[in-house]
Amino acid sequence: MEINIISNSENETIELGKKIAKNLKKGDIIILSGDLGSGKTKLTEGILSFFNLQDEISSPTFTIVNEYITEKLNIYHFDLYRLNDIDEFEAIGGEEYFEKGVCIIEWGEMIEEILPQDYIKIEFSRNLEDENKRNIKILKK
Repeated sequence: MEINIISNSENETIELGKKIAKNLKKGDIIILSGDLGSGKTKLTEGILSFFNLQDEISSPTFTIVNEYITEKLNIYHFDLYRLNDIDEFEAIGGEEYFEKGVCIIEWGEMIEEILPQDYIKIEFSRNLEDENKRNIKILKK
């Protein structure tokens, strides 16, 4: 399944994240792919705000993973930008998170070969005509 969306603003990307969050369940994995500043963290902000965690969000760039524990669902937000390869992800025990809650993984294309069979990949790209717009492709693997 593939869905293509054009987001006209950061707020629309956040709202998309909220819509996605409504259907998330334990064990779901979301890979976010795209250039720096393309909207990955804004989408994550939307997901977290659905669970009333909007004040908690911070980029896990230096810690690799941020954990958000809620009554409904645990959310694990990874940023793999600084990892060199899949071995480093495995060394930090990254795979152990897959069944513990929802995993949102920025720059996750490097670990696709070790992901469970079903996951969601969301690709972000800038719109060449308008710097505020983003082309967002959602792929259910």
